[in-house]
Amino acid sequence: MNSRNRNVLTLKDVAARLEVSTATISNAFSRPDQLSVELRERILKACREMGYHGPNAAARSLRTGRTGTVGVVLADRLSYSVTDPVANQFLEGIAEVLDKQHHSMLLLSHDHLLPNQNTPRIGFFGDGLIIYGLQYQSDRQLRLPTRNVVTVDCKFEGITSVLVDNFSGAKASAIHAFRHAPKRVAILGLRMLNNHQVTRLRDNDDFSEVTPVSKERLRGYQEAANECDITLDSHDIWHIPENVHHYAYQAAREALSISPRPELLLCMSDRIAIAAVQAAQRMGLRVPEDIKIVGFDGIPAATTMHPSLTTVHQHSVEKGRKAAEIFLGMRPQQDIVLTSELIIGESCP
Repeated sequence: MNSRNRNVLTLKDVAARLEVSTATISNAFSRPDQLSVELRERILKACREMGYHGPNAAARSLRTGRTGTVGVVLADRLSYSVTDPVANQFLEGIAEVLDKQHHSMLLLSHDHLLPNQNTPRIGFFGDGLIIYGLQYQSDRQLRLPTRNVVTVDCKFEGITSVLVDNFSGAKASAIHAFRHAPKRVAILGLRMLNNHQVTRLRDNDDFSEVTPVSKERLRGYQEAANECDITLDSHDIWHIPENVHHYAYQAAREALSISPRPELLLCMSDRIAIAAVQAAQRMGLRVPEDIKIVGFDGIPAATTMHPSLTTVHQHSVEKGRKAAEIFLGMRPQQDIVLTSELIIGESCP
């Protein structure tokens, strides 16, 4: 053995010198939540002075069977997910927790879980999966591992989930908007059908594929209408296949072109609502005098635009935090339902 190898400090060497356990040294580098701030800082300072930079990641992976990497499965295309404000905030929340715990994130499309593939091997995807927003009933055919999985904005039997109370948020926003007693209401819905065209709903449409999030938001609108004695015509609901501007703008123009024109647009996302405001203004309509518009999500752009949006703020960053904390064992393996908050802006005062 050469002199270089003889001088390499091991985890046991460092633990012996500092008179603590090897687990304490390891936690100082990889599980800071397990130690007091003072103890961790003292250990890290001593390690720096000794020239010890932490346990070898490869050796730790072989010893524990864990890689320090979390697979995050996104329902949409990766190119869409990294630009969507809500997905972006969700990933921010996960990243905050993983950074503090010295873990990495591996982004995956849900295509990795399609039924014609083999059941995923956890090790291949990292230490497990956080699955975000699987949308349609057909996604129930996906082959999910039964261990080391947390789902977000979707629910599978036997798997811990983090959800938002979409029903209550949508209901609260609609009750607020119905105080203006609109004579006609249109709903710009997101992923109401499993097709890729903007369309107005018809009686013979197959609604079995309505996404769980959209189904709950629609149910909230309908419950509010029943309580406020407002008529919601099923023909005044639009399906928008993806939460992007050009689809939303097309649906908004169509909705605002019917006669008599709606006096209120209930939009299932802020991106849709922002496109609706732009469509209305370009058609010569004033917001909120001629048309009132309500969104959902509470993305930053909703409050900085003019007129600012009345919207439902869902805590997307917190969704990511909670999911990561459950995954890493920092929280109990229990379902969480997050509340939302009505934000009253200029688009529907």
